[in-house]
Amino acid sequence: MSRLPEPGTTPKRRPRLRNALIWVFGALGGILWGYDTGVISGAMLFIRQDIALTPLLEGLVVSGLLVGAMVGAGLAGKLSDAWGRRRLILGAALVFIVGTFAAAFAPQASFLIGARLLIGVGVGIASVVVPLYLTELAPVEVRGGLASLMQLLVTVGIFLAYLTDYALADAHAWRWMIGLGVVPAAVLALGILTQPESPRWLAGRGRRDDARDVLTRLRGDGEAARAELGEIEKTLEQERAQTERLNLRALLAPRLRPVLVVGVLLVFFQNFGGINTIIYYAPTLLTSIGFGANGAILANVGIGLVNMLMTLPAMRLIDRRGRRPLLLWGSVGMCAGMVVLAAVNLTPLGHGPLLAPLTLFGVALYVAAFAASWGPVQWVMLPELFPTRIRAGAVGVCVVFNWLFNMAVALVFPSLLSAWGAGANFVIFAVTTFLSGVFVKRLLPETRGRTLEQIERDLLHRGETATAADGTESRPAELPAPTASVG
Repeated sequence: MSRLPEPGTTPKRRPRLRNALIWVFGALGGILWGYDTGVISGAMLFIRQDIALTPLLEGLVVSGLLVGAMVGAGLAGKLSDAWGRRRLILGAALVFIVGTFAAAFAPQASFLIGARLLIGVGVGIASVVVPLYLTELAPVEVRGGLASLMQLLVTVGIFLAYLTDYALADAHAWRWMIGLGVVPAAVLALGILTQPESPRWLAGRGRRDDARDVLTRLRGDGEAARAELGEIEKTLEQERAQTERLNLRALLAPRLRPVLVVGVLLVFFQNFGGINTIIYYAPTLLTSIGFGANGAILANVGIGLVNMLMTLPAMRLIDRRGRRPLLLWGSVGMCAGMVVLAAVNLTPLGHGPLLAPLTLFGVALYVAAFAASWGPVQWVMLPELFPTRIRAGAVGVCVVFNWLFNMAVALVFPSLLSAWGAGANFVIFAVTTFLSGVFVKRLLPETRGRTLEQIERDLLHRGETATAADGTESRPAELPAPTASVG
């Protein structure tokens, strides 16, 4: 451990390389998450050639990862507190490596499903602990963009997966498509060994000197490290005082139940709006309406590029225009994209030279609208919605529901596609995206320009109004317009 500077000495310049490396290895976690969720879309076209798959088994191959992600996300909180953030990230990387090798060499469907489930455990752990680790190590001035940045990195991973699928499509090398996921996992495992443990976790375990040394190395300033450590210890004391009140009964109390419902509906509409069918099954959809395998995978690369690039304006606009406007316009664009796709499949537009361009236009419009709105905004809003004393537990509940809804769509879509065809499914998603706009307009509060404490007071007042004892007011109170813009 490095020695602290003596009081009164000139503070050292912040070690930028050290902080940059933290973000590099954090980025690998997001990219790995995106790669493993996205690579199956192209690989599935060729897995069928080696392994017999019914529509149900196909859904299980895709959704096995999501079941594992639910398990991993549910375990991540307790494991990260018991083992430490750094050690758990290393464990997640090793789980990725083992699961990826197992999937790449899978001889039959049941083995592949089990391997995908194991990969999912790593994905679920990474989805919780990597953002947590970055938040606790990053300088305060860059913490605000973390949620949106992680979403961007996931889209980068998905895009890289689609590129890999296309590069290996001619060889039908689905085992290599999946197996190359070990590369970022191995780099993450080796890199995290060079990084420090979270100072917040060290302080929580009573290792105050270690926490101070880590903060000093990260910030390059002993006085700043002492001040930050003091803030961490104060927050930990407050959390310990609130631990007894943090339980499921408190979350379901009449005052807090409306807030939980809003959070669960937020993740419901994000998942049941159809994005998972595009991410996991776009090549399958495109081949079902006449595209060749290589053409479908090349189109998928374009979809991944749109998904990645359209996340960038969302990161800039989310604090300038607000959360609700982005979600409302996103719902409009997503609904329009689904209407185009439904029309192409259910009307004479689906025959002749207009089939391919209209299909690609509908998919691109839908993905662009999602990436600029519902994709990143959900992860920003979830922690903002809940009061401080239940925030961690409530967000955890919503994340578990997020993976549950994701898994449900991935599991049943192949069977629905086989039974009803693409057009009927697009109609369902068009209706769902329309309802998502109604939800945003009628129930979702704006959180831009407000402190977390202000949001907490507004939402609790809403819950009290909605459950007034005299029954005279059953409609949630409108929240006042934001008075300031952040960023």
